[in-house]
Amino acid sequence: MFTGIVEEVGQVKETTSGKLTIGCPIISQGISIGDSVAVNGACLTVTEIENKQLTVEITPETLRCTNLGQIVKKDRVNLERSLTLTGRLGGHIVQGHIETTGTLLSINQEGNATIMSVSAPKNIMAYVVPKGFIAVDGVSLTIIRPTSTTFTISVIPYSLENTVLRFRKLGDALNLETDIVARYVERLVKKD
Repeated sequence: MFTGIVEEVGQVKETTSGKLTIGCPIISQGISIGDSVAVNGACLTVTEIENKQLTVEITPETLRCTNLGQIVKKDRVNLERSLTLTGRLGGHIVQGHIETTGTLLSINQEGNATIMSVSAPKNIMAYVVPKGFIAVDGVSLTIIRPTSTTFTISVIPYSLENTVLRFRKLGDALNLETDIVARYVERLVKKD
């Protein structure tokens, strides 16, 4: 489990079939082989640690559901170690189970905030509500305005500068994870 509070922006050093090696001097010092790490919000297992770099394995299902298959050498990725029971929950409950990707439609400034509009598949929009949570590339954000196929988020300067959101361009695929609590509630009340 994660919080959606990015700890470090790492740089991809190598991509091979089913693996990413990421330079990350901060979190590589506090992680062990077998630990979970969120890479752009996707929960992956650390298989190697060496020279302030870590390697994670990526399954075909993860490649289908995320933007990780589009990553190339030198790209930047959001990194977060899994939550400990003694840690603070500064964002929201994030599992690291990316549901789908959305497409970045617009980027505008409003005062000190960066407003981003994202299109998303209709099947997840039921969980996207005003002032609700969403994880975008692993960043815990608050939804401003949803429609049936899009939502808008307001990104504060700190989050923009300390995540890969600052590198995003129109048309980029963004990893999306909606609120797990909403999905469980729907399942419990849904009549099969």
